[in-house]
Amino acid sequence: MANDGAILIGKSGKPENLLLKLANRHGLVTGATGTGKTVTLQVMAEGFARNGVPVFAADIKGDLSGIAAPGDSKPPFVNRAKELGLKYEPDQFSTVFWDVFGEQGHPVRATISEMGPLLLARLLDLNDTQEGVLNIAFRIADEQKLLLLDLKDLRAILSFIAENAQELTTKYGNVTSATVGTIQRALLVLENQKGDLFFGEPALDINDLMKTDRDGRGIVNILAADKLMNNPRLYATFLLWLLSELFEQLPEVGDLDKPKLVFFFDEAHLLFNGAPKALLTAVEQVVRLIRSKGVGVYFVTQNPLDIPDTVLAQLGNRVQHALRAFTPRDQKAVRAAAETFRQNPKINTEEAISQLAVGEALISMLEGKGSPEMVERALIAPPMAQVGPCTPQQRQQAINASPEKGKYDTMVDRESAYEVLMKRKNLNPDGSPVEASTDGGGGGGILDTIGGWLGGGAPQQRPKTGPGSRGGPLPQSMAEKVITSAARSAATSIGRQVGTAILRGILGSMSGKR
Repeated sequence: MANDGAILIGKSGKPENLLLKLANRHGLVTGATGTGKTVTLQVMAEGFARNGVPVFAADIKGDLSGIAAPGDSKPPFVNRAKELGLKYEPDQFSTVFWDVFGEQGHPVRATISEMGPLLLARLLDLNDTQEGVLNIAFRIADEQKLLLLDLKDLRAILSFIAENAQELTTKYGNVTSATVGTIQRALLVLENQKGDLFFGEPALDINDLMKTDRDGRGIVNILAADKLMNNPRLYATFLLWLLSELFEQLPEVGDLDKPKLVFFFDEAHLLFNGAPKALLTAVEQVVRLIRSKGVGVYFVTQNPLDIPDTVLAQLGNRVQHALRAFTPRDQKAVRAAAETFRQNPKINTEEAISQLAVGEALISMLEGKGSPEMVERALIAPPMAQVGPCTPQQRQQAINASPEKGKYDTMVDRESAYEVLMKRKNLNPDGSPVEASTDGGGGGGILDTIGGWLGGGAPQQRPKTGPGSRGGPLPQSMAEKVITSAARSAATSIGRQVGTAILRGILGSMSGKR
């Protein structure tokens, strides 16, 4: 349902369109639970995809997954289409499913380095002191060229800091074992919540989110977020990381005829709950500047008060579903929502917000010059794909046909900070000691054995020949015991020089030299 570079969202006395050339000015969809926000989101996503714009959307309840299946001509949608003067034509869209846990889609991963200390501190709910130590960890990793890819890398660098706290304090500031321990416990909690599945390689390439199918339609990327919502802080941090990656990696393109990508952030209030001022500033900056990268960001939430004013001011395209004014806070939210619209003298906006039926909304989109239109009460257009969750079989079919199949499915664990720091301790990655080498560059055999013993080295080790072998030192032969005993006795009783002379004599007689 697109016409001349516009997406039909609904109809009042006239069509209510979202202009593609202004879609990167961001937007907001709000309303109480059950008033039709998800349907509106699907209508927008279908419209963007139909116009060749890739979409990324978080699917909180699984309802949005139906966009991968054709619509089933249910009477309410057929009747709504007729009411708006449209023909209902079932459609479906190329869909790639993603899942941080790898269960309902391709795994989504990021490295610790990409996430950075600010977002990690937000994810771990650290205070200022703990965040400072986390910044020190990243600084030391950079200086020592240690890759921070997964949680065990971060744990290793924090352990390194704790073990060398006295030396590091003079250069980087006070570091205590107690602070490091607190961060380690927070990492353990995150790991127990399967956060370790998110950190690692191969990391998500954002270019894989910006593809079109063979028909030129934008691919709809659906993040399965139903289980992810059990850890809302991880959900919010992941989506903020994704926005940051888009902002950092995409080039400046200015205003395009249509966006390069549209990003829907459902349950947007989770991003801002308890967020420190520095993080809110970062979000505001990303939302304000990512427009010039060709990316549109659409927040979906229940209450417009969930969005900070500095961010709310950047959202030009707005759809307001019903709000219920049962409490003083609800009444305040209704007034705030009404005041954000460009007023229409024909509508009492505040009253209308409380009276809207399911499938109705107040709509105000940006006009050709970028100013908001007067608010209109409109019926939302019906989606043409399936409304509601797709079946597991349909989801699996989409995963099998995905262009990303096989690229992210297997986690890769290459050498990084953990492995390097374990080597410095002469430990294997599994924590076992590294065995001493038995093929040195000397004469070999008993000569190296005696030299090692007298020089303070370790005795020869028994090679591990199988899983049940214990290794350990080889037993000495009788000749070795006699020679060693004599040499050590001589060295102890008559001094280093005489002992050295006797040893040389013994070694010379063994090799046949005089």
